[in-house]
Amino acid sequence: MTTMVRFGAVVLLAVIFCIPFAESKGRVLVEHSPALGVTYGQVADNLPPPSAVAHLVQSTLISKVKLYGADPAILKAFANTGIGMVVGVANDQIPSFNQLSVAQDWVKNNIVPFVPATNIIAVCVGNEVLYSGDQNLMAQLLPALQNLHTALVEVSLDRRIKVSTPHSMALLSNSEPPSMGRIKDEYMGIIKPLLEFLRQTGAPLMINPYPYFAYKSDPTDSTLAYALFQANAGRVDTNTGLHYTNMLDAQLDAVYSALKSLGYTDVDIVVAETGWPSQGDPDEAGVNMQNAMAYNGNLIKHVISMVGTPLRPNKSIETYIFALFNEDKKSGPTSERNFGLFKADMSMAYDVGLRQSPSASPTPTTPSSSPATPAPSTGTPATAPPTSTGKAWCVPKAGVDDKTLQQNLDYACGQGIDCRPIQPGGACYTPNTVVAHATYAMNALYQTLGRNSWNCDFSHTATLTSVDPSYGGCAYPHP
Repeated sequence: MTTMVRFGAVVLLAVIFCIPFAESKGRVLVEHSPALGVTYGQVADNLPPPSAVAHLVQSTLISKVKLYGADPAILKAFANTGIGMVVGVANDQIPSFNQLSVAQDWVKNNIVPFVPATNIIAVCVGNEVLYSGDQNLMAQLLPALQNLHTALVEVSLDRRIKVSTPHSMALLSNSEPPSMGRIKDEYMGIIKPLLEFLRQTGAPLMINPYPYFAYKSDPTDSTLAYALFQANAGRVDTNTGLHYTNMLDAQLDAVYSALKSLGYTDVDIVVAETGWPSQGDPDEAGVNMQNAMAYNGNLIKHVISMVGTPLRPNKSIETYIFALFNEDKKSGPTSERNFGLFKADMSMAYDVGLRQSPSASPTPTTPSSSPATPAPSTGTPATAPPTSTGKAWCVPKAGVDDKTLQQNLDYACGQGIDCRPIQPGGACYTPNTVVAHATYAMNALYQTLGRNSWNCDFSHTATLTSVDPSYGGCAYPHP
């Protein structure tokens, strides 16, 4: 990952990953989330051996790992694990793959010896090639993809292993509102044939959304909460009437809209890379452990919930978190070396619940704009019982205004909980007031996230009670 490709009006994420086909089950230690992946970079001199990394990944919710090359030691280490593996081709290798014989040899040496024991699911060619501005490299991108696909066809692996390439959000000329997402005119000559290739081969379009970099370009409190999946007023697309409560959904729907404008609604999207650094330099806005934990923790919940986006609801979106480890040899600002979920000694950089049910993750509900310093949530937790022992319900504090309650309501229902009971005809629709509906939704989210005190904070507007707020035929969720 390089900082230069992570900015602009719309920022997304980057890595290299594709849709899995015929994944083997393997022996796993926990149940993995089929849509959750992570990037495994090696720009470091202190990382654990691949065999230890394979065991670490198996102990988490992660089901897929994206490499930036095709290291045979790593591919061997992940044999018989069932973890989907994505192998990569670097930008400087692309010109050589314009020869079919080179692609055939590469597949013969880097793919065939490892399958099916190692569950290789994708080959990703280059990284954000269009953004590089290298016209020669851009012209050679599609022929390289085509030759690699042909080489896979020849060994009968094309249905199992897909070929694609990731793009930065700079691919779009416009992304706001999401319904107006469009591809830049200068890329049309390359993108249209590329999308046709993806359609014909069943491969996804890979995009690199980074709300973190978008926040850096507009470091305000409202933008931070929107970027971190936290309680905020949200934004409405006036063309569609759709309400967006987080930046990532808006970015992805801008890409969906761009594909729709070109007639490629049947091409799926994969979030190839996204993340938030936990440490940075003093001038790097929003970089701290609290915000990294909030973004990645809420991202994991969002992905696992399969809530989808407002434009494509109830659809699982494969997402790869950048990154598995902090990488101490990366260049650039301090943040570039601190995107890891784990430290080099395999201890957690911070806990987002990867080693257990994601609902147990202590994800902060209040964003922090301070740089660099690792810190716990700054919110004062509710004081009622924080765990599932005994019964507790999350309710608004007295005196909270309707505008804030509406924000809490929109945020809670946007996290994938079942809000049908407070919709017209639902058991809890009456009384049709903001406070009643917000109380139901806030409590439902609290119960879903694990019933920890920090799950009932809502920016200091909620508290826990032992008094059941259920009434008549309306039963509030409880332990």
